[in-house]
Amino acid sequence: MPGGRKPERSSSELPLTRPRAAARWILLIPNLPPAGASLRVKVWRRLQSVGAVGLKSSVYVLPNREDCVETFQWVAREIAAVGGGASLCEGQFFDGTTDDEIERRFIETRNSDYAELAREARVLGKRLQAKRIGEEDLGALEVQAEKMRRRFDRVVAVDFCSATGREAAEGLVRAVERAISSRRSGGPRRSEPLARMEPPKGATWVTRTGVHVDRIASAWLVRRWIDRDAKLKFVSPKGYERLPGELRFDMYDAELTHVGDRCTFEVLLERFGLDEPGLSAIGEIVHDIDLRDGKFGRQETAGVATLIAGICSAHRDDDARIQRGSMVLDDLHAIFALRKGAHTSKGGS
Repeated sequence: MPGGRKPERSSSELPLTRPRAAARWILLIPNLPPAGASLRVKVWRRLQSVGAVGLKSSVYVLPNREDCVETFQWVAREIAAVGGGASLCEGQFFDGTTDDEIERRFIETRNSDYAELAREARVLGKRLQAKRIGEEDLGALEVQAEKMRRRFDRVVAVDFCSATGREAAEGLVRAVERAISSRRSGGPRRSEPLARMEPPKGATWVTRTGVHVDRIASAWLVRRWIDRDAKLKFVSPKGYERLPGELRFDMYDAELTHVGDRCTFEVLLERFGLDEPGLSAIGEIVHDIDLRDGKFGRQETAGVATLIAGICSAHRDDDARIQRGSMVLDDLHAIFALRKGAHTSKGGS
């Protein structure tokens, strides 16, 4: 060809290519003997223990991370050792099941685990509130609490997508441990008031990504009532290291998070001495949505829960969720303020 130029190909002749993206998931596909019913149960329990979730039939998923790949490799060897087989591959989904749907399955599964632990912690907490507990009974409660802590740590170890139920469960587990410690030391049996804090100015407030009701409401409370110049920072819970001057809220080992059966929003109210009735009412709504224990049973709770769920479904960006959620909370607070004014007017007439 003149000038050494190659003929141009029409667009219809160009090969179809798709840019390769890193696969987000690792898939295990076990192949078990037809008559191995007990083996299937054993494999299913083993996969549950490592935090895998099932996709359709006989396909199990973990995040595509080095530790998860190694876990699936060990499971595959265990299956082979008992006469079965397993295929291990990276997975990238273009149709049907989406990454968001898989992530939601991980979150729902771990939230179910956290809810079960929270229920057990509440039962133990009520038993520890008894006026008199014999040494033998206290010892038995202590053993139960230790087992509960170990189960909690195992769930956290496979909480790959930072499920929203962790803080509530952790607060309740810690409350049980503190109650037992107080019993052993002869201290108070019931939860004591939280120490007051001075409101900061222009601090960096750090929380987990993927904010939901408690973090949305807490961020609103911080910006409207505690620190109007607050800067919000959203981080992955794994690998984050606190910087000097940062205040963490509603996350593991945070300065401000769940305490006992109080959600983070309630803890903020108490820590900063915010006793305005409208805020307390919002705190009761946030508590019941976040902890799902029906403690306050306010009539507005179901509607607010639906609105927050809609906001989180429509927006993945944390700032957008907080912005939309703050509008809902502003309007909700305005309603409670009107009710308060009406009651005051009636009382003074």
